[in-house]
Amino acid sequence: MLVSALLTSVGINFGLCVLFWTLYSSLRKQPANYHVYAPRLLSDGQSQGSSTFRLERLLPTPDWVRRAWQSSEEELLSSSGLDAVVFMRIITFSLRVITLAVVIGVFILLPVNFSGDQLHDVNFANLTSSSLDIFTVSNVKDGSNRLWAHFCAVYLLTIFVCFLLYHNDTKKLYKRLIHLQREPTASKSQPGSFFGLFEAKDDLVDHYEKKLEDLEENVRLVQSDVSMAGEEVRAAFVSFKSRYGAAAALHIQQADNPTQMVAEQAPEPHDVYWPLFPESFMRRWISQLIVIVACILLTALFLIPVVVVQGLTNLSQLEIWLPFLKSILNVAFVSQVVTGYLPSLILQLFLMMIPPIMKFLSSVQGHISISEIIKSACNKVLWFTIWNIYFANVLSGSVFSQIFIFLEPKNVPARLAVAVPAQASFFIAYVVTSGWTSTTSELFRLIPLICSLIRKCFSGNTNNELKDPAFPYHGVLPRVLFFGLLGITYFFLAPLILPFLLVYFCLAYTIYSNQFINVYAPLYETAGKFWPIVHNSMIFSLLLMHAIAVGIFTLKKLPLASSLVFPLPVITLIFNAYCRKRFLPIFVAYSAETLIKKDREDINDATTAEFFNKLVAAYQDPALLPMQYSSDSNRERTSLLSPV
Repeated sequence: MLVSALLTSVGINFGLCVLFWTLYSSLRKQPANYHVYAPRLLSDGQSQGSSTFRLERLLPTPDWVRRAWQSSEEELLSSSGLDAVVFMRIITFSLRVITLAVVIGVFILLPVNFSGDQLHDVNFANLTSSSLDIFTVSNVKDGSNRLWAHFCAVYLLTIFVCFLLYHNDTKKLYKRLIHLQREPTASKSQPGSFFGLFEAKDDLVDHYEKKLEDLEENVRLVQSDVSMAGEEVRAAFVSFKSRYGAAAALHIQQADNPTQMVAEQAPEPHDVYWPLFPESFMRRWISQLIVIVACILLTALFLIPVVVVQGLTNLSQLEIWLPFLKSILNVAFVSQVVTGYLPSLILQLFLMMIPPIMKFLSSVQGHISISEIIKSACNKVLWFTIWNIYFANVLSGSVFSQIFIFLEPKNVPARLAVAVPAQASFFIAYVVTSGWTSTTSELFRLIPLICSLIRKCFSGNTNNELKDPAFPYHGVLPRVLFFGLLGITYFFLAPLILPFLLVYFCLAYTIYSNQFINVYAPLYETAGKFWPIVHNSMIFSLLLMHAIAVGIFTLKKLPLASSLVFPLPVITLIFNAYCRKRFLPIFVAYSAETLIKKDREDINDATTAEFFNKLVAAYQDPALLPMQYSSDSNRERTSLLSPV
């Protein structure tokens, strides 16, 4: 891709970003749009000001940006839960990594690449007609000592990422989880609580009663459906009088045949996914196999738009495919739009369909909670994006040729070293399209705005039309992590991409912080379990960077640097193994120390005894007995609901 085509793509997307930003800054102040741009505040009973007409409401103002940047982590925790805190920490983590990468890549490596003469002499008089390859490591002469700057950069970024994963993020999050687990009281009751650990004791009775009412209502709904079908549900909630007892029962095999009775940690009542709750182990296992096959087929089918996109980036190939468009493609601006902006736009439009599809596939896998479905969808979307957007575009072949490449590990570094720098221009255009424009359009909320206008035309009333939406982690988190992968793998190859990524993460921090304040309400709480996905993604990104570095230094005839890179993946894997032993268990389950401590606190707590008295009284209701009791031979799965 030429520099002129990239500038065209950046200009179009920058214009769209300014348009969305301006429209939001104006429309959000209109009283008729409060339920679109601030449904969270309306549901919390916060007034948005007078509804009388004022001219200043028509003028866009950036005051919301300051509030978004100044919002504290404690405020976010109290309003949106721990998952929102973890997500914003992912943004800040990526900002720190990309900031260091910008300092090293733009101010050191980019001048080294640009001043090289491996490809051809740079024509400064007509720089826009030059290829972007002159800004990559490919322009550095083979065997040049300048390549040691790239070698040092790889070591520095690896050390910095591992340091952040251990000390500014994972360790901090670990300590926060421990603190929240052990904290007996809090100053304020929180929606979407972390297993009830945020509520003050004064609010415990109300919280438990509400939780019990929700559970009873859900049980009655399912029981009524089962009664109509004339079947008995082969699943049950089991309550324990101690957290430690529930944890012990959860990790003990319940029957000689481990598939006959499966125990799982019960989700919060509002987090239960009822459709597959009573399904047997065998049905869930078969569903998982079907989902795996469906994901493989979807991955193969998605290569069709990838091939089309790759054809659009090559103007000469496009003229061969569509010779009747040759005269139009000869127009400079048209060719720049087709090769610079259109490919990333088409790919983004196809990729928008993937998160809903993956969420549906995850929902039929047998998960009994919405949060587990979203976590599963996050993983699927992330690795689908890495394979189809990164490797498919880089390797530019069929799915079978890509698989064969990875079946010969010794050839992987060399192949990646050639292919990855060549796609730098495409990924820069993809960042500004999928990153800048897509994230800024999150502010504008086009679909809810259109729905609101349509309903207003037909009903004349928009009050309470929209429920507080839940944050789409399965659509947003994989994109953030994918851009982190692009930054890590490209920072020493083509550092020109780094400023575009830095702008994206700044936009993401501002916009998503604002949306958590005004729009999204916590539907469930995973207790920070998205972070292990982040950790695994960062480790994979580092290992991929090391593989590419080995290939680059080998191709550039610097064998000593290539050999000295080999300790890096070994050290990274050892570091990952340590982190999995040190930090991963806290994201999986409570420690016995924490459970016993909280059980002892409950002994003298009258509110706990009152809750269990209400629980016993509730389950004496004959309408609930069919859900309470089932024979051992039919009880396929037992979900454990421990007191919180």
